[in-house]
Amino acid sequence: MITVTLPNKIYDVKIEMGLGRKIGSTVAQVWNQRKVIVVTDETVGDLYLHSTVKELQEAEFEVITATVPVGEGSKSLKFVSEIIQNMADAGFTRGDGVIALGGGVVGDLAGTVASLYMRGIAFIQIATSMTAMVDSSVGGKTAVNLGQVKNIIGSFYQPDLVVIDPIFLNSLSERNLVEGYGEVVKCSALEGGAFFKLTGSIKKVDDILANATDLIERSVNFKANVVMKDEKESNLRRILNFGHTLGHAIELLADGKLKHGEAVAIGMVTISQCFERTDVTPSSVTQELEQRLTSVGLPTSSDLIGSKEFFDHLKNDKKNDHGTLNLVALKKIGKPVIVPTKLSAMPDFVSVLTTN
Repeated sequence: MITVTLPNKIYDVKIEMGLGRKIGSTVAQVWNQRKVIVVTDETVGDLYLHSTVKELQEAEFEVITATVPVGEGSKSLKFVSEIIQNMADAGFTRGDGVIALGGGVVGDLAGTVASLYMRGIAFIQIATSMTAMVDSSVGGKTAVNLGQVKNIIGSFYQPDLVVIDPIFLNSLSERNLVEGYGEVVKCSALEGGAFFKLTGSIKKVDDILANATDLIERSVNFKANVVMKDEKESNLRRILNFGHTLGHAIELLADGKLKHGEAVAIGMVTISQCFERTDVTPSSVTQELEQRLTSVGLPTSSDLIGSKEFFDHLKNDKKNDHGTLNLVALKKIGKPVIVPTKLSAMPDFVSVLTTN
């Protein structure tokens, strides 16, 4: 168990094999009996919604559910509005709660709903994907998209509890497992040391499952420590965006053909290649990142980088500060730095990739 301690909130991240079969008693440790809405997607719902609802009801919670389509398209105001309407129709009050049962999309959507309903009600994350377990369920970032602009509507809203059962990973497709591992490699590169050595020992997909608990605990611990020092991303927390500025742009351009972790993998390698040219990042760092990503089949390049649409998406990036992007680079493994870069300079910055 990892405890996240913030100025106005303390909550636990519980990581335990078999915890998914004890949802009712686990939630009852932090919430008294109340109405809850369980938000999930169609795939996760087919696997786990019935048993989760049954366990919550046995713990004397009054449960309703909301199931959305799989994919990034569900992170929209349309579904926020529909879920909130369902809650209002069911008579939810500030004393009730929202539970996210799913991956990053479900967590973002449910967290946004919880932050908005009656100006904020209790929220719990049950992470079922690798991406959610190692990244999106911890730290309190909630957001939905608006059209083609990713995560533009949202807030920092911390959960009361995060539940992680590595057994859930066994139900993922290989691609969904591996894309979440992209975020693990990111955390390991930012932390360095034994964590980066561990990801260096992952040579095939089966190794991810064999080391799942250790990989999850190390990722969560790293992110929690960063968030506890900088909850609202005013300084240190920006390092967690390593690979995301370029990654988010190509993720949107790919229109569903790239998953989040795949886009981040491409973003990490691409930004490192660009910073090689300015002598910020040694080529050895890029090579070590590529080795860890390609060994499990993650992509590390994309033809989408450098197009006019690519640069248009950068303008809408949340890290765009009056025309300046706060790009994250690695001076070496375990030593990230923020490099402010003018948006107008980005075409030349990435030209090393598009002209070769």
